[in-house]
Amino acid sequence: MTILFDMDGTLIDSTPAILESFDAAFKKMNINFSDIEKIPPLIGYPLDIMFEKLGIHADMAEEFVAAYKAHYKTIAIQKTVLINGAKEAVEIAATFANIGIVTTKTSIYTKEILKHFGLLKFFKAVIGREDVKNPKPHPEPVLKALLALNSDAKNAWIIGDMILDLMAAKEAGINSVGVLCGYGKEEDLMQLTDKIAEDTLHAVTFIRDNFSKIS
Repeated sequence: MTILFDMDGTLIDSTPAILESFDAAFKKMNINFSDIEKIPPLIGYPLDIMFEKLGIHADMAEEFVAAYKAHYKTIAIQKTVLINGAKEAVEIAATFANIGIVTTKTSIYTKEILKHFGLLKFFKAVIGREDVKNPKPHPEPVLKALLALNSDAKNAWIIGDMILDLMAAKEAGINSVGVLCGYGKEEDLMQLTDKIAEDTLHAVTFIRDNFSKIS
């Protein structure tokens, strides 16, 4: 069995670091941006798409992304926390499944954060934004993770808090559990899966108790 985890809103809460880095990027680019409340619902999208959805022209998005990353890398560790139960969820999942990460964060930051929390050792594959041409909701990162783990789609799951995660799972032909501990809304997640869990720990134990013995 294989379980793929999203990062933001699924295993970690890095909202303060993300908001501060967006603020730093806008200031660096001399733009006055005050609609902070528009950012959290976009967390999980690739950064260039987030900036575009916040009104930045596509031609300028990469400059904003670079400014964002320059600040984010200086604060990511100290302004990121694990979601309640996430550490236990990973530890339990590793006892009955091959586990990996599929995220729109870059692999380098993802690995640093996982290492900081003592979780990197559990993951046999980490697929980040720079590892694929097409990020979630495209199935490419999911399929690349399955290939890295030598796993088939039939016995694979993704756990995520956004419709992007569930769309990627559906397109890749794998199972999914939506979690309510992140940024997505339950009504949106339910459009793509009938399996909804309070948080990632509950998602892992659900998969273990109902599917691990038949995989």
